[in-house]
Amino acid sequence: MRSQAIIDLSRLADNYRIYASMLPSGCKPMAVIKANAYGHGDVQIAQELQSHGADDFAVSNIDEAIRVRKSGIQGQILILGYTPTYRAEELVNYDITQALLSEEYAQSLEEKEQPVKCQFAIDSGMRRIGLNADDPDKCAEIIRRYHASKLKLNGLFTHLCIADTDTDDAVAFTKGQIEKFKTVSSKVSDLELPYIHYKNSAGGLWYQDDGSCFARLGIILYGLKPDYRNTLPEGIKPVLTWKSVVSMVKEVRPGDTIGYGRTYRVERPMTVATISTGYADGYSRLLSNKGYVLINGRRAPIVGRVCMDQFTVDVTHIPDVKMSNEVVLIGESGNEVLTADDMAEMLGTIGYEIVCDISERVDRVYVK
Repeated sequence: MRSQAIIDLSRLADNYRIYASMLPSGCKPMAVIKANAYGHGDVQIAQELQSHGADDFAVSNIDEAIRVRKSGIQGQILILGYTPTYRAEELVNYDITQALLSEEYAQSLEEKEQPVKCQFAIDSGMRRIGLNADDPDKCAEIIRRYHASKLKLNGLFTHLCIADTDTDDAVAFTKGQIEKFKTVSSKVSDLELPYIHYKNSAGGLWYQDDGSCFARLGIILYGLKPDYRNTLPEGIKPVLTWKSVVSMVKEVRPGDTIGYGRTYRVERPMTVATISTGYADGYSRLLSNKGYVLINGRRAPIVGRVCMDQFTVDVTHIPDVKMSNEVVLIGESGNEVLTADDMAEMLGTIGYEIVCDISERVDRVYVK
């Protein structure tokens, strides 16, 4: 084992069960498995969730959708992003639902004369994709037009852009988004579209109002936080553990420098261990001289730059570190815990990026 991500499917199932139990009546989870299930492995994650009753999934593009469908996944697969319209026939053949990103996109897709299942995105304030909810009458006009077309329009959705923040301003903005979306959906309620949804991970946790048939569970399903400051429900645990190995232990002396660019200068006798993971594995180079790993239940700070395939840590204070010792990059060792959210906080980013960046050359191992 050089670098390995261990995916605990039992934790995934527990997380799914806890979240499903928290949702209001009439709302059920839609498992978001885009970006290879946030680095966890979309096929394996989808299969595990389907075995626990999940029927609805969301991905970012048609290639993700087809891969998951070919693996045997039944039920709805919703593409949240752009699909080239020349692939409309594949959408039909694989029974995939496509988001309609704009009026222009809907027209282009309709021109392919394929009965594509689709749902209109509504822009309630994020300004990314969708019909502008600031003009609900115009939205309703467009929705009705394409409901009567060859497309199989079966739903509407929007995305909450700041539901993970509890400031007065953020809460007011989120409630405004929800109201705008509900105004649009109410204007076409006679169409009886079966899928009307606006809750994402944070919305599902902290906005318990009725009216959304799905809570699109993304990062929280994998035991990570939408925002580092959030507190997740009791029992929720990270699904992924990332481990590496010590490849060499060496002594260094005052005056030595370590790594590319000689960015770390040794000021005292030290014991240094080399770790067999690097930025080509998705371990951020920005952790150079500031991050740490866990070895034998202790924190070992990074010294020098993270290289493509390896980096070095100070283990002077950790007894009996040897070649082939386990190194925890994300996870638990003894009483120490280092999460993807912790790592993200060091880097000024979000846990999403940390797990999504773990590269394909890191072996995924699935356990229960």
